[in-house]
Amino acid sequence: MYFVTQLLNGLGIGAIYALVALGYNMVYGIVKLINFAHGDIIMVGCFVIVSVLGWGMPAWFAAICAVVFCALVGMLIERVAYQRLLDQGSPRISLLITAIGVSLLLQNLYQLIYGSSERTISRLFPLPDIIIGGVQVSNTLLNIVVSLAMMLVLRMLVDRTKIGKAMRATSEDPGAAMLMGINTKSVILFTFAAGSALAAVGSVLYANTYMFARPYMGSMLGLKAFIAAVFGGIGSIPGAMLGGYILGVAEGLNNAYGNSILTDAVVFGLLIVILLLKPAGLLGRHEKEKV
Repeated sequence: MYFVTQLLNGLGIGAIYALVALGYNMVYGIVKLINFAHGDIIMVGCFVIVSVLGWGMPAWFAAICAVVFCALVGMLIERVAYQRLLDQGSPRISLLITAIGVSLLLQNLYQLIYGSSERTISRLFPLPDIIIGGVQVSNTLLNIVVSLAMMLVLRMLVDRTKIGKAMRATSEDPGAAMLMGINTKSVILFTFAAGSALAAVGSVLYANTYMFARPYMGSMLGLKAFIAAVFGGIGSIPGAMLGGYILGVAEGLNNAYGNSILTDAVVFGLLIVILLLKPAGLLGRHEKEKV
């Protein structure tokens, strides 16, 4: 029973990793950009919740504000930091350095606004107690259900909607998509907005589960979500979910049966192993590059 409890706890944090990894995959799938500022969107969402709750607003309103504000921040980042570089066909290293710069900017900006101390957040969504092995797992189950629901919504968006078809066309061949009348700039902007909104949903779940916010919280969280995306297969929606869950379970079981100090080492060790055995990730595909 203790094993089942730790497994559920791992799936709970894994669900948050999975949501952020979905955002990484969306952006990479369209513009082949690793947006390292993406993890800090969770931090932004958590501080939006802190502010809105501080105004005396209800938790559901704070959650909606976090999603909307983070989507707008994602669009702003794309327009200000990335669009000109993408238009000029800049090397990927330039985009990568810019992404790191945006991440540092967000961290220091929010430290300037809110200070470096940790902010406490009250439980957003009190749920009926569900006890397994003497541990309350209601929030864990909520995380799992919401993450799976978001994956299904994203899958339907990509496969069955007009904007989803435009996203797939832009990912496959941006030049041909433009010739077919697709506004690729709008597609990329929408992709950043949707990815940031997914990260904001992750911030709501994180705030509800761990009940704190601090300016540098998104750094390691985003890095682990990126590892989850690579682990499952960068560019694969189911792969991002699978990678997030596996990473979360590995953390949970290591904390329960191993040494919690080595948790990060275990995570990076798993990444090295999977890249050695399956470089494209568990559900990823090898892509041939034209020369």
